[in-house]
Amino acid sequence: MKHEEITLDSFTIVGISVRTTNQNHQSQKDIAQLWEAFLRNGYLQQMLPNKVSDDIYCIYTDYESDYTGEYTTLIGYKVSTKEGIPTNLSLTIKEFPKTRYNKYISEGELPYAVGKTWAYIWKSDINRAYIADFDVYGEEAKDLANAKIATYLSIK
Repeated sequence: MKHEEITLDSFTIVGISVRTTNQNHQSQKDIAQLWEAFLRNGYLQQMLPNKVSDDIYCIYTDYESDYTGEYTTLIGYKVSTKEGIPTNLSLTIKEFPKTRYNKYISEGELPYAVGKTWAYIWKSDINRAYIADFDVYGEEAKDLANAKIATYLSIK
């Protein structure tokens, strides 16, 4: 699968999260429920004073081992600073270090297009860093039948 290797500077994401695993398809259930909660509670989009854009980040991080162990999924927005973030909400605030990534572009119907990219990644022998892997849902992801999503895979 075609990709480009890039380095991203450190960044901060604010959102909601769940601890899950790919074992017994548990992540499919947990992440679907997380997306439902995120979309249902659209107040987050309005309440973040330092939000960089309307792009939604779905990040996989805090890996226990590799993609077969437990990990945390965080759905949220990139912010320029943690200043002014509401403290009365149960939000996850996570900073990610400057890291090298393989960047893939998934195109087609959601969620299948992204699922095909991840299936490719899981079957590959890419030397993964397991720092933070994520999908970015920007303006081009709004057409669910013909979406374009960037997937970033942290590499060593």
